[in-house]
Amino acid sequence: MVSEISLEKIKKQAEEHYANGDFYCSEAIVSAIRDNFQADIPLSAIAMASGFPVGVGGSKCICGAVSGGIMCLGHFFGRTTPKDERVNKAMALAGELHSNFKTNHKVLCCKILTKNMDLGSADHMRQCISFTGEVAEKTAHIIARELGIRFI
Repeated sequence: MVSEISLEKIKKQAEEHYANGDFYCSEAIVSAIRDNFQADIPLSAIAMASGFPVGVGGSKCICGAVSGGIMCLGHFFGRTTPKDERVNKAMALAGELHSNFKTNHKVLCCKILTKNMDLGSADHMRQCISFTGEVAEKTAHIIARELGIRFI
């Protein structure tokens, strides 16, 4: 684990992963957090994030970027054993990420966020790349704050 991180670097890396077609939103966030925190997140976590793009498997429900961020928060603060109280912290931090996105964009519903946009169009790509960077940055900020990692 690192002692300091660059929020801007994480944001840019996640955006580039999406813009270059390397990964979709949720996968890009998991990859950027994994790389920059040098955390013991297995590569398979990126694969676990593969079902969330386009609002969970194309259903256009919750924004896939937010889902990827919540996955990362769960890695650092969630539970792996029954009845572990860590679940409360993970839920609170996921709620913080959710509320932040909702404050910024009013909704988390992909269908509303991308209304009147064609999937893959320039407008759609620009917006979703931006959401990916925003959520990666906020997720990294929460993780660093909670773990006492200095962020720049």
